Amino acid sequence: MHAAAAGGAVLARPAGALAGSAGTGAKASATAAETFSPPEMLKRHLAKARDLARAQARARTAAPAAPVAAQGGPDYGALYRSRRNWGRWGDDDQVGAVNLITPEKRAAAAGLVRTGRTVSLSRVFEPPQHFMQKDSLAGLGGFVVDYLGFIYHGGVVTHIDALCHIWDEDGMWQGREPDVEVTTQGANFGSITHWSNGIITRGVLLDVPRHRGEPHVTVESPVMGEELEAIASAQGVTVEPGDALLVHSGWQSYTDSASGEALGGPGLHPSCAEFIRDHDVALLGWDLMDAGLGTTDVAWPVHGVLFHYGVALLDNARLEPIAEACAEEGRHEFLFMALPLNVARGTGSPANPVAMF
Repeated sequence: MHAAAAGGAVLARPAGALAGSAGTGAKASATAAETFSPPEMLKRHLAKARDLARAQARARTAAPAAPVAAQGGPDYGALYRSRRNWGRWGDDDQVGAVNLITPEKRAAAAGLVRTGRTVSLSRVFEPPQHFMQKDSLAGLGGFVVDYLGFIYHGGVVTHIDALCHIWDEDGMWQGREPDVEVTTQGANFGSITHWSNGIITRGVLLDVPRHRGEPHVTVESPVMGEELEAIASAQGVTVEPGDALLVHSGWQSYTDSASGEALGGPGLHPSCAEFIRDHDVALLGWDLMDAGLGTTDVAWPVHGVLFHYGVALLDNARLEPIAEACAEEGRHEFLFMALPLNVARGTGSPANPVAMF
């Protein structure tokens, strides 16, 4: 749909990179006007994803001993399967670990608010398609509306993944068959609407760069599960059932210094999934995601907490401001609020989560 369909004056702004591509800084550059249709945009996005998958397959063949695939180490696929939350809240549950956020948990989280200071956890982004329509009211005033076309899944837009978003060979959340539950009309099971009342709970930030004394996490040194334990102890904070865990790895510093998108880039090691399960986390928010994605035998090294454990994922969070706020406030716990759009059969939602001190 083009904004011109409704009449009036239409202003088409130049489109930047596709939402699934990497950008430097807080937004991607805008270089050329694009007016391709939404189906074409989806086709391009999927083609890019397939190209990346093929590159990752080549990387697995060429470098089977990648940093996160430790020879003789734990079988993380088996660990995932042995600790799944499938059936924990009933075989038909579509809420997952967000069930751990009880009314009492939310009320206790509200008690963390002392100053009323708020911090956004969202990146700024430029949609690939942004059409503007201006019109007047017979000289008495006017108005403007806009049409946005973008794919929020990927590595640019801050968004929440619904339980239906990904799966492995055993199926999606609760072992459901993705070919049955997800069609061209949307998701019939595990859609984002099951979190429509919001994810409001105690938030805890673990600041990896500050703990390491380095600007950002590197490919050679991913965030380990035991490191998260050490950081929590050093910060004097505990991660409790039903918490929203935010892991700051230094996305802004990394993207400012990196020469493009690194295959199997820096982020969280699969051992972090054990930490998340041990502490019964309800939501994981992160800025640099799976370390070595596509270079290990586990399809989703840490993303797997979504469909194995039912943990909501807040992808591409902007955590530098909250890290600074925590340092200034002298505490790493706060009220966390994420309100996904109530999209029927949606596989997720763009989001602007907020922390309040």
